[in-house]
Amino acid sequence: MSPPDLSQFSMLDLFRAELDTQSLELTASLLALERNPTAAEHLEAAMRAAHSLKGAARIIELMPAVRVAHAMEECLVAAQAGRLVLRHGRIDALLKGVDLLGLIATEPPPEPSALEARIASFLLAIEQGPADAEPQPPAPQPPAEAAAETAPLISLEPPPAGPAPPADPAPAASEAPVPGGDRMIRIGAQSMTRLLGLAGESLIEARRLGPFADSLTRLKRHHGDIARALDAARAALAPDAAPGAGHALAAAAAALEQVRIELAQRLEEVEALDRRGTDLANRLYAETLESRMRPFEDGVRGYARMVRDFSRALGKKARLEIVGGATGIDRDILDQLDAPLGHLLRNAIDHGLEAPEERRAAGKPEEGVILLEASHRAGQLQIVVADDGRGVDLDRLRRIVLERHLTAQDTAARLSEAELLEFLFLPGFSMKGSVSDVSGRGVGLDAVQAMARQVRGHVAISTQAGLGTRFQLDLPLTLSVIRTLLVEIAGEAYALPLAGLFRTLRLAPQAIEQLQGRAHFALEGQRVALVAAGEVLGQGTGSLGEGEIAVAVAGEGTGAYGFAVDRFLGERELVVRPLDTRLGKIRNISAAALMEDGSPVLIVDIEDLLRSADKLAMADALRAETARAQGPAEERRKRILVVDDSLTVRELERKLLDQNGYEVDVAVDGMDGWNAIRSGAYDLVITDVDMPRMDGIEMVTLMKRDPRLRNVPVMIVSYKDREEDRRRGLDAGADYYLTKGSFHDAALTEAVTDLIGPSTAVSPPARPEH
Repeated sequence: MSPPDLSQFSMLDLFRAELDTQSLELTASLLALERNPTAAEHLEAAMRAAHSLKGAARIIELMPAVRVAHAMEECLVAAQAGRLVLRHGRIDALLKGVDLLGLIATEPPPEPSALEARIASFLLAIEQGPADAEPQPPAPQPPAEAAAETAPLISLEPPPAGPAPPADPAPAASEAPVPGGDRMIRIGAQSMTRLLGLAGESLIEARRLGPFADSLTRLKRHHGDIARALDAARAALAPDAAPGAGHALAAAAAALEQVRIELAQRLEEVEALDRRGTDLANRLYAETLESRMRPFEDGVRGYARMVRDFSRALGKKARLEIVGGATGIDRDILDQLDAPLGHLLRNAIDHGLEAPEERRAAGKPEEGVILLEASHRAGQLQIVVADDGRGVDLDRLRRIVLERHLTAQDTAARLSEAELLEFLFLPGFSMKGSVSDVSGRGVGLDAVQAMARQVRGHVAISTQAGLGTRFQLDLPLTLSVIRTLLVEIAGEAYALPLAGLFRTLRLAPQAIEQLQGRAHFALEGQRVALVAAGEVLGQGTGSLGEGEIAVAVAGEGTGAYGFAVDRFLGERELVVRPLDTRLGKIRNISAAALMEDGSPVLIVDIEDLLRSADKLAMADALRAETARAQGPAEERRKRILVVDDSLTVRELERKLLDQNGYEVDVAVDGMDGWNAIRSGAYDLVITDVDMPRMDGIEMVTLMKRDPRLRNVPVMIVSYKDREEDRRRGLDAGADYYLTKGSFHDAALTEAVTDLIGPSTAVSPPARPEH
């Protein structure tokens, strides 16, 4: 059967595709919750999936599905809030809800009275949560082929309504004609990934001929040297030398000439083979890579209808303008963009655009415009979602931040616009006063930021009062290939992703100034700190050396750093090779790749590198302060490590503690914090609970199991204010539990003083041994 073109998909087809993906996530989370009903990670994942399904069902006005998904979401939210525990009865009811959503989406639809009876039974079951529910048959699973496909809006045919036969281990591609005479194929995502990997390996193998040909060229030169030496020896023989010696030299010269001819012929053949093989491998790799790229419009065709219907449901008028629909995007990234873009568009309509009468009063057209744009900029994919609405009310946002005790009043007054807008990305944060079927959970923007971080990207928000709000996602062009700058650091090659670099330059020694004991240089009117990349990467103490210095600049604004490297080796496009998961997150390193000669090279994690540079700068400042203050008392500032994945919370805590005289280091998540704790010496660790890669409870547990770290006090600062959350943190070994909901300056500083005393001490803490 030939799959239809995606543009012919109905909204119900798109809902079925999303249901296939979200129901898998929802079912997996529910099964995990059956084993651990209070697992925050699985509760959050299940609630987000139900929330997304509710939004998708509402868009297409599939109201029975809205009722079911809303009831599931309410149950999960109640479990998050601690109002109920998801025991077997309610897990059974929630799994029935997943089955019921699949039934509602079938074509033709079920008979209304029978469907209504099923929904009523489901709502009663989920409300009462029977303790001893009858065993139910397992929920029908989507076809294996659909499960292998990770891009629901890229698939060229809708998921089949009935059961599908088991998929073959290597699914065959299906073909279909499309307008324009070209053919589109459908192939499993795993197969495509393996194909790209093989193409990359073939390119690397083909490039190995280059160094081999170079070695033959060097051999040819050596041959010439030997021939000339042989001629010189023959000429130097005395006239009265033995006749046999002259004949032997002549025979050797003839044989050497024959070798020269053979060597020249083979060298020409190798060079020709190198050119053909490299060209073929390059073409294969480029074509395979191109096959992973999909036009941006493939993933956003349904959004125009969604914006129209959603805005009408809210009594507003809006249209969507898509710019850059032909921009090529890696299919994996396009897949992951689906939910974040849906959240941003719904956010623009619900929060951003005004009602028609309000727009008329402001002198605007009644119909609002939402821009969705994709483009390639500076080696990155840039996605923009912008509206022409009222913009974010910064004064109201500041009041909400204060009302929720997220910061103190004097601190809130000093927050810049960018710092204030960062609060919108906090988990559970919303400016809506009430929860509805549309919004108010505070889930959307948190999910957008989580997706951007997952693919090594960045999301930024800007707003203008009365003119609108703009979200910009800067993402890599592809997850499989990365353009890098190869540099040499401490005698080893490293790859710096170009997308993370601001500038490369060579500095003369006289351009470097010492400010407060740290090296700086001027760049575009601002001072940029200069550090030795080798020292940041742990390759020795590092030195800026003498003479002209090669510098790679990363970061922006006051957070920019110049990293001094030994030398630049040139730009390379590398095939990303993920590191073995058993290694965990390696500090400052994101992945690996292979060079043309087959040698491995590490790809640097630029964000991690900037954080390490920050910590190094703080350590330098501490050493300078210690050296200046050394005396009989040897007084020092007590060190505190703040671990939190929220930039705003992290910086507020850091500034507050610094103002009270403590020396503060920061870590962006549990894994980063665990690495810092093992390599540093701290008087206190302050950590959040819910963080990526490693949560705070797991980090505290690891600390208390380590005999070198078990005596370091730990304070948990978390949004979770239930007694069981507090007990869980204290049981793990935390010495203090403070909720962010009741957080204020005095509470934090008093708790710190209770745990470790004033900010200065006479003797340093014992440094962990390695």
